[in-house]
Amino acid sequence: MEDRKHFALYMASLTRGGSERVITDLGVWLYEHGHRVTFVTTYLGFQEYEVRHAAWRVLSAEEAQSMGEKARRVMHTDESIAYVDPAGGEGAQEEDERGGIARVFSGLMPEQQSIARATNLAKRSTLLHQVWENLKPDLILSFIGKNNIMALMTTIGMDVPVVVSSRGNPSSEYSTRQLHLSMVSTFRRAAGVVVQTQTFANYYPAGIKEKCKVIPNAISEAFLRPPYEGEREQTIVAVGSLYRVKNHALLLKAFARVMPKHPEWKLVIYGEGIERKRLVALINSLGIRTNVSMPGQVADVADKIYKAGMFVLTSDEEGMPNALIEAMSLGLPCITTDFAGGAARELVKDGFNGLVVPAGDVGRLETALIRIMDNKGFATALGTKAAGLRKTNHPDTIYAEWESYLIKRANKEEEEESPQNKLDILKKWTERK
Repeated sequence: MEDRKHFALYMASLTRGGSERVITDLGVWLYEHGHRVTFVTTYLGFQEYEVRHAAWRVLSAEEAQSMGEKARRVMHTDESIAYVDPAGGEGAQEEDERGGIARVFSGLMPEQQSIARATNLAKRSTLLHQVWENLKPDLILSFIGKNNIMALMTTIGMDVPVVVSSRGNPSSEYSTRQLHLSMVSTFRRAAGVVVQTQTFANYYPAGIKEKCKVIPNAISEAFLRPPYEGEREQTIVAVGSLYRVKNHALLLKAFARVMPKHPEWKLVIYGEGIERKRLVALINSLGIRTNVSMPGQVADVADKIYKAGMFVLTSDEEGMPNALIEAMSLGLPCITTDFAGGAARELVKDGFNGLVVPAGDVGRLETALIRIMDNKGFATALGTKAAGLRKTNHPDTIYAEWESYLIKRANKEEEEESPQNKLDILKKWTERK
């Protein structure tokens, strides 16, 4: 490859989640297109994504014991000890030709940790700086909140470009005064800032906003299949962690209103989280238990929702929701709330390729559900138009855009100004006149 780069992708872990899936899929795509890729994570997460071409593997305690010092200990999120084959540890710091995607851990071992948070932060920063020194990547790409600040702080004095990415609403990622100030002071050093929507780019102050590059999420490979053409099941599906911000309670309340009119319809919510008990109690109090199920987190989401009658997202706040993009790509009629962040209306044109209802409005959601239930032709038309995302958000399209941008940043080439930035500059100049 003419411009082969070594990219270090930095995140807390690769535990199953929207942002983790994006960075995992991007890393695999970059590797398969000729680049060297190293994942740098703080710890080994619980139930992580499988990474194609991974040069590491998780060992059982027995295997690790038999390997002795060759096995590397890392922390699980549940604070138990796990073991990883060193091919992704120290071996990742060595150049090898197509040896797979490497991995390095930057977290402190239990015996290294102090009871003082400031001491631990200093130790973690030193360790992460050493990781960058050893890897010598052409570019570091960091995802999410504090990770972005850490990546920029630990590369001070180093000649390595750092691109940071906010994977949701930046006003939430940097919600406290301290985090916001840290973000502003460090992001000015960034080689680039990747966001999912122009609305998110507009959050940043001048000097950082000009660094922003808008790249939407790609469709996961599992969802790249022709839309289902048979008779759809009379099932409403939702996919998302059981957290309050997802507001699954809104969907349950709206479903309770339509169920007497459409007792043949079922509701299935896929996902797991701390709100399960509260949601189960709500299901029981609404008297809809016979028609509602919550199977938890499943690996084969595409198969589970493929034939569903509709998909509903009821979040109060989102970045650019993978679940909505993936449901639309499968040709499902979709309903989404106009959640905080602005991405809903960037994805869905109300009445054309889906329906948009105000966040928290149970009455409008009830009306939207009935509109799809009562009109098969309308539902089919929505799904057909929604499937257009299979072109605009195809992984080859989106990740090729990432690749081009990261190579330019690694080469320290200037990015062309976006039309929005040009308009902002013209507006400021006009105001001064």
